[in-house]
Amino acid sequence: MAVVRIFLLVAAVVGVFVRPVRPVRLPNWAVPVAAAVMLLLIGAMTADAALDAVRPLLAPLAFLLLAVPLAVMLDRLGFFAALAALVDTGPNPRLGLWVLAAAVTTFLNLDASVVLLTPLYIQIARQYGFNQTMLAVQPALLACLASSALPISNLTNLIAADTYGLGVADFVVRLGPASLVAVAVGWVVYRRADTTATVAHDQVRDPIDPRALRLGTPIVIFVVLGFTVGDLVDIPAWAVAGVADIVLLALTRTVRVRDIPYGAAALALSLGIVATAASPHLGLGALFSGSGTLDQLRVAAVAALGANTINNLPALLISLPEVNAHSATLWPLLFGVNFGPVLVLHGSLAGLLWRDTAARLGVEVTPWQYTRLGLRIGLPALLAGLAVVIATGTFIG
Repeated sequence: MAVVRIFLLVAAVVGVFVRPVRPVRLPNWAVPVAAAVMLLLIGAMTADAALDAVRPLLAPLAFLLLAVPLAVMLDRLGFFAALAALVDTGPNPRLGLWVLAAAVTTFLNLDASVVLLTPLYIQIARQYGFNQTMLAVQPALLACLASSALPISNLTNLIAADTYGLGVADFVVRLGPASLVAVAVGWVVYRRADTTATVAHDQVRDPIDPRALRLGTPIVIFVVLGFTVGDLVDIPAWAVAGVADIVLLALTRTVRVRDIPYGAAALALSLGIVATAASPHLGLGALFSGSGTLDQLRVAAVAALGANTINNLPALLISLPEVNAHSATLWPLLFGVNFGPVLVLHGSLAGLLWRDTAARLGVEVTPWQYTRLGLRIGLPALLAGLAVVIATGTFIG
């Protein structure tokens, strides 16, 4: 059965990225779901084992299912457009937009960032004569560089937090400094890479919608406090998002089925099942042993390589059983799966989501173009963040 389990894992991962062309094109969750069902049908995994495998995913996925509609309704309210207009009034609007993407990624999550900000940034680029690709890539880059400071920033963080009982303080202390440094270094390199001249910036300016800010700001403050302070009093993030959803639904009176990321949830659940079934047969324990600096560097490198080879979600699910909450390698592991996809477009689901979103608006970015930008902008930020993670681990112990 070991060969079958490994084969189904490979098939599930390949199925996420290699899909038939239309008119028989399948959603990216179809093959992983089929692989998980096959595991159960042939007896390669029991129903009880499958339930144990998905149990750590339930709370994170509940948050995902509620947080993305939250962000969509905030956008429908006009909050992000008003905020972009607000940060766009300075002498360097791209810096304000970089900070906005970092904040949305950190405090809402990376999927919200790429789904909502990419169309907005492309629109701003067209209005002001900026390079559309360079401005549109900001949310994709920051989906990697800014998605580690809080549990809610990334599905990988939520899974690790739920598995090992980690809280906001753990992530802020262990990965917050690395995220901050990576975002700062990323901006410095991005600013040098984007040589587009500002064209007629003062001639085209969207009005700031005071109603959107007046209605949206209290909700965002509640959400941010709920995601951070709420964690200290055992209020789950999904409950906070649910309350905010109810308020926003009353304001916007609109929520659509396509606003709910059910496909991403199905993908995560099925990958969780097949990865859990295959992981005991992969012999990864030796790669995650040790606690020295070189061991932590190895784990971060392996995690980044795994993310960029098979996607960061299955890479985490396969690797997580090999570490524990008190292991020196846990944080390098999370760093690798979160930051690694800055180099490869298919390294995370957010990267694929960003590519599809940009393409619908006429901004086509090939995997090689993304990798060139990732090497030029993301790699220096990744290396700076890695140095901080290792230093933080050494200092805290």
